[in-house]
Amino acid sequence: MTKGWTKSDWRAKPRIQMPDYPDRAALATVEAQLAKMPPLVFAGEARRLKKQLALAAEGKAFLLQGGDCAESFAEFSADNIRDTFRVMLQMAVVLTFAAKVPVIKVGRMAGQFAKPRSAPTEVIGGVEYPSYRGDIINGFEISQTARLPDPQRMLQAYTQASASLNLLRAFSTGGFADIHRVHSWTLGFAEHDKAERYRELSNRISDALDFMSAAGINAESAPSLATVDFYTSHEALLLEYEEALCRIDSITGQPVAGSGHMIWIGDRTRQPDGAHVEFCRGVLNPIGLKCGPTTTAEDLKVLMAKLNPENEPGRLTLIARFGAGKVGDHLPRLIRAVQDEGAKVLWSCDPMHGNTIKSSSGYKTRPFNSVLTEVREFFQIHQAEGTIPGGVHFEMTGRDVTECTGGLRAVSDEDLSSRYHTACDPRLNASQALELAFLVAEELTRQREAERRVAL
Repeated sequence: MTKGWTKSDWRAKPRIQMPDYPDRAALATVEAQLAKMPPLVFAGEARRLKKQLALAAEGKAFLLQGGDCAESFAEFSADNIRDTFRVMLQMAVVLTFAAKVPVIKVGRMAGQFAKPRSAPTEVIGGVEYPSYRGDIINGFEISQTARLPDPQRMLQAYTQASASLNLLRAFSTGGFADIHRVHSWTLGFAEHDKAERYRELSNRISDALDFMSAAGINAESAPSLATVDFYTSHEALLLEYEEALCRIDSITGQPVAGSGHMIWIGDRTRQPDGAHVEFCRGVLNPIGLKCGPTTTAEDLKVLMAKLNPENEPGRLTLIARFGAGKVGDHLPRLIRAVQDEGAKVLWSCDPMHGNTIKSSSGYKTRPFNSVLTEVREFFQIHQAEGTIPGGVHFEMTGRDVTECTGGLRAVSDEDLSSRYHTACDPRLNASQALELAFLVAEELTRQREAERRVAL
């Protein structure tokens, strides 16, 4: 992407939120091993995703990005991958029907192993330990040994990511993603006694699929109904891992991050002269940039120039994360900064990270209603500004966890302890994620109706 750039240039830049490995020789050995491994994704896939994201920026597609807060070695299983993939497919069907445009499905999967932390250490039982930074770096177990950064964990992360991608590709093309099967799962959700408001939309989707079948449009006549494009993404936080999997695209000669189709820069690591921006600016992949309350208009202008100097459509996704009730304080000025520069970006809403609270029972949680409120504010402000709300970004799982309160099944503070499995931040469970898709669908429907009125 940038002449003169090399994949190791980040090493000369200030680095934060990254571990200091005590055994440098062991680190060098692991980096050398990873550099010989096949890339996890390929340049052609990243270029295809970029083209689809460019359509979303124009309102001709919609981005659904979701998955684990931090993938776990201990909870890795085919069932967990399948369940999250299934819920994302269900969400995508609902959103596609409402938006009347293709939904781009991007998982926080097969690479989301590292997490930034608010402090380098934490005190547990009166003893200070290094903070847990994700399974790719150190262990969640409470001991000094487990919390030491271990480069061997990068090899386990690579193996798990490779296995995850293999299964996701099989699910995407092997018949599991047939739209009729996916919607049959959703019908069960809509039959819940408190899901009446979602039943009408679900029935309308059923009618549309029945009509298509009657007209002879099915998986046999239209194979695209049984397959999907599914991409992976993660925060590019551990740059030793990212550099080791960086490759040169044999077609264009450009560097590509081989660790995932899309990578993003977190709100804590978006320093314009920092290591993370330096690495991400040089690869051809689509790049996400988290924008929080402290993001200034000037910061954003500098970052857009660094990360997308050619103003390439689909290259840069701005992921807004402010918190319910605060979107109006920050999003309009950033939208205007983008307009001032004539920048081509895709706007997506992350309503999770700004809505984390500590519950009365002591658990970190996110209220479902706060998540929904931020999504609605995101849509309302884009409508007021005349810009396009192009996507949503959720931390979620296909499992029946109790980590976020509220939703159709009304998870309470007292329920959190029963199935609180996350190693880091709270995730929406399968029911909450699907309910949120129905509610986002209502916003998309309102948006389409408003556009229709303007056109008339």
